[in-house]
Amino acid sequence: METENPADVVHLQSGRNHRSFCDLGHRGGEPSSPSSSSAFSNYSSDRSGELHSTSVQGRRCASIPPTMIASDSPDDGLISQLVSDLASCSIDEQRLAVMEIRLLAKKNNPDNRLRIAQAGAIKPLVSIISSTSDPLLQEYGVTAILNLSLCDENKEAIAASGAIKPLVKVLRVGTPAAKENAACALLHLSQMEENKAAIGRSGAIPLLVGLLEGGGPRGKKDAATALYLLCSLRENKVRAMQAGLMRTLVELMADLDSIMVDKAAFVASVLVTGLEEARAALVDEGGIPVLVEIVELGSQRQKEIAVVMLLELCEDNAVYRTMVAREGTVPPLVALSQTGTSRAKQKAEILIELLRRRRTSDGGSAGSDVSL
Repeated sequence: METENPADVVHLQSGRNHRSFCDLGHRGGEPSSPSSSSAFSNYSSDRSGELHSTSVQGRRCASIPPTMIASDSPDDGLISQLVSDLASCSIDEQRLAVMEIRLLAKKNNPDNRLRIAQAGAIKPLVSIISSTSDPLLQEYGVTAILNLSLCDENKEAIAASGAIKPLVKVLRVGTPAAKENAACALLHLSQMEENKAAIGRSGAIPLLVGLLEGGGPRGKKDAATALYLLCSLRENKVRAMQAGLMRTLVELMADLDSIMVDKAAFVASVLVTGLEEARAALVDEGGIPVLVEIVELGSQRQKEIAVVMLLELCEDNAVYRTMVAREGTVPPLVALSQTGTSRAKQKAEILIELLRRRRTSDGGSAGSDVSL
């Protein structure tokens, strides 16, 4: 399956290492810090620390001593008991077992994630989120799978257990928190190249676009990161365009006070690289003036990715060069060529030269439209 990386765009992935992924917050109450070098860095997505208002707190399965549950390093017998309880006929027992598994798989216990998976928890968790009619049980199950997916060794097992379609179903019909956690779990599975096509074909992309457009802050960030990963695959770029992703991205980039500007810009950069339909959509949705404003007023990182996209538009399209020039692009480009990052300076200089060549090829007729 063919995959594409955006030309001249900062490479935001680091193999399967989730820690260099994105700066999304997590439910453990310790939001990670944005990186100055990547829109999706210092990723930490443990969702174990927060119980929602509908959660049953303080209760424990009668067969499990509370002191054992509280341990950060439970013995194998406890883990086996919890896995066994996942198959219980009692919703309450299942709910409590899933809640404890979720908590044992929390961020500061990475060894537990592998132990829980090795004890056979993944398949019954997938079964629970596939079949349960209990929203809270489904929410706990999705969160447990998300936390287990933080372990690289578990990603393949989760996908092989058929988790992709149930996670997409939750993304469609789950509670708001379950939807966010399903998106983040799919994000982790998308780190494996072999899962990208299956996730795209499962119907996830339109739902992720919807979450990016209408979700909460955490959901938007998770959706953006998942889409960034999935759209390295050409067929997923096409699906994203059909789902109307570019309109949402342009709207997010236009709000320079938003924390989503960087992420939206990086997703847009993936789409426009190698896909003419995406470049046309960016123009049709009013993306050129938005990118020019970013070059003028954005952060250094935002300016860099904006000039890369403008160059992508202009390199092989004279019509787009004219449109870019008429937006008064040259003065901020000149400023960027003097004060930007080394990469931004280089791209700005190339783009200025392209616009100058346009003026020459027009026989000077563009002189009234733009000052070079």
